[in-house]
Amino acid sequence: MMRTMAIGMAALLAACAGGEQRMAGEAEPNMSHVHMGHVLTGWQDTPDQMGLLPTAQAEAEVAAQHAGFAASRPDDLDWMKLHVVHVLHAVDPSVESEGPGLGYGVQRAAQGAAQHVRFAAESEDASDNVKLHATHVETSARNVVGWSQRIVELGQQVQAASSAGGAAPLVVEMETLTQAIVAGTDANGDGTVSWEESEGGLAQAAQHMQFMQEGEGMA
Repeated sequence: MMRTMAIGMAALLAACAGGEQRMAGEAEPNMSHVHMGHVLTGWQDTPDQMGLLPTAQAEAEVAAQHAGFAASRPDDLDWMKLHVVHVLHAVDPSVESEGPGLGYGVQRAAQGAAQHVRFAAESEDASDNVKLHATHVETSARNVVGWSQRIVELGQQVQAASSAGGAAPLVVEMETLTQAIVAGTDANGDGTVSWEESEGGLAQAAQHMQFMQEGEGMA
């Protein structure tokens, strides 16, 4: 047993020595780019360790699909309630633990994306390009968080509804909000959807993350 421990310790020391050599020979990572990666390509606790933004987009597609299903039968209370549960699971699985989503939730993923793009902008090595587009991405992501919270409120009202007539308008609003989450919404009626407050959704967040990548020479 002592021999095994000695071998293990030797291996550990060798690994540490190798790590010191690697760190000594390599430049420090650009932390703004590291946080961009958390948004776009990988985060530790998402399903399959996907990026936070792709996770939000995947969950949002499920939510929008089932909100559409729910709205397709405004005279069938049981049908609406069934699919509203699926919407809630995709938006916030802490509210509904079972459903067709990934189990992470639009709201949590969008909140994480907003936080990490802010971390990118606040990094000492952040360029003006990162700082500019981080504001755009964060604003859109926080719109999504707000819309997600409203969807949860509406979904709980649908679950408590005693008639199809009472539930149907709530389901219509849920469908509208899930579409806004996916693609943004023209809140000011000017014919375009921007990244700004009340307008930008996940599509706009993704667009400005792409602009950020291109500006950093990472695309």
